[in-house]
Amino acid sequence: MPGIDESLLEAMRLPGARGASLVDWISGLALGAVGDAPGGDWEATAAETAELGRHVAESGSLAAAGTAGGTVAPGKEPPVEDLIATTGDAYHLLRFVSTPFDSTVFLHLWLDRNDGNLALARIRLAEMADRLVLG
Repeated sequence: MPGIDESLLEAMRLPGARGASLVDWISGLALGAVGDAPGGDWEATAAETAELGRHVAESGSLAAAGTAGGTVAPGKEPPVEDLIATTGDAYHLLRFVSTPFDSTVFLHLWLDRNDGNLALARIRLAEMADRLVLG
């Protein structure tokens, strides 16, 4: 089972990958990062994507049918699997990671829009999130 560094390096092997990070959406900190950062600063990118991730993860209207929104309880799945933001030249894919303690992290993959394959990236990032070992 790969750790943070191995998972991020694996993400960088995806076609069109520009950068990848693991972000704690509660603290806004990057727990690990590789490649280029959108805007040139991983700390700022982590804080900004954490804000977005927190809003989505805590949204009651986006929760799966039959579940309540709000803070993710320990050992529970985040209500959203992933989030995709597109820009004129890139895709940003945030994949929420289920953990045994609090599930407050996500993988952030920054893909070049011309070279990246969003469908493949979603599949591979989901596989990485399932295998990721934290701690």
